[in-house]
Amino acid sequence: MDRHQDAWCEGCGVTLQTADPKRPGYMPESALKREKMVCRRCFRIRHYNEIAAVEHDSDAYLSLLGEISNRQALVVQVVDLFDISGSWIEGIHRHTGGNPLLILGNKLDLFPKSVNPQRLKERVYSIAKEMGIKPVDVILTSAAKGYRIQEVAEAIEHYRQGRDVFVVGTANAGKSTLINRLLQEFGEGEEGVTTSPYPGTTLDAIQIPLDDQRKIVDMPGIVRKDRISEWISPKELTVITPRTELKPKGYQLNEGQTLFFGGLARFDFVRGERQPFVCYVAHSLYIHRTRSEKADEVWQRHRGELLSPPSEPAMFPPMQKHTFHLSGREKEDLVISGLGWIALGNRKASVHLWAPEGVQVHLRPALL
Repeated sequence: MDRHQDAWCEGCGVTLQTADPKRPGYMPESALKREKMVCRRCFRIRHYNEIAAVEHDSDAYLSLLGEISNRQALVVQVVDLFDISGSWIEGIHRHTGGNPLLILGNKLDLFPKSVNPQRLKERVYSIAKEMGIKPVDVILTSAAKGYRIQEVAEAIEHYRQGRDVFVVGTANAGKSTLINRLLQEFGEGEEGVTTSPYPGTTLDAIQIPLDDQRKIVDMPGIVRKDRISEWISPKELTVITPRTELKPKGYQLNEGQTLFFGGLARFDFVRGERQPFVCYVAHSLYIHRTRSEKADEVWQRHRGELLSPPSEPAMFPPMQKHTFHLSGREKEDLVISGLGWIALGNRKASVHLWAPEGVQVHLRPALL
């Protein structure tokens, strides 16, 4: 058997085949008798927590999104609250064809309980407005922890009005985890979509039937190369991906001091009075402080070892320097897409932020 026209992996949506173990969708012929048909990759992710990178065709994924405009459906976009700007699909309104858009802000569990959810919600609305998007609603949730899943389910049922539901988002925003949570909470009881911490686990559209002959469609995650998370190896991605509540790491810096975020990014405090810089990144990511005058030497000698990830720096784009002059008029965050952010105080300062070329870096009003 080379390909099965009507056989898809229930975990990632790819067409199943038994001819080539190196191609996506491979499963051994001995597995064809299983009730649940999943490819070898999904089987290994589920049972052995094995993660393997695959080639992603972003153009093909965007083409799949374009099919939504020809359907009468509710579009549910899952946004990663840890990386709000980096988890949007640019031009999403052009793909939805005027269908209603419901936004789910996922990974609420990463934020301290003291955080005002309404403020987070307003930030999501604000970014949507900047992009020319008018969602029918914004709901904050945590697919991993099951926060507000009842509210999510009720909103989907209310806004879909008997239509199909397309769940879209960038890679690793939590789409498949959300769908599995809904299935577990409201009837199915077992995992139907393969999930893993590595972007791009869903390879093709996965259709899940609903009771009224309609369906939920889990679309492949759009891969954005302007996030650090897309450049990391599967093994090292777990180091930079937060899984539990963020614990801020604060540093009182004098001008002329540098922070290294593993070997992925570098922050230089160039000019200003002594002040705090608070880092919101995964607990497991090593932050190293040194004098800026020694920073180049430390980077050259220790990147890939003390300063890791990445273990193979040569696989990364060259580092690019971004200069920011802080007015001190308001508290701001300096965001490194896919890695986290540095909360800045309300004092004047000049800073440099180094990140891999092409990775999105920007200032925003303080989130917390």
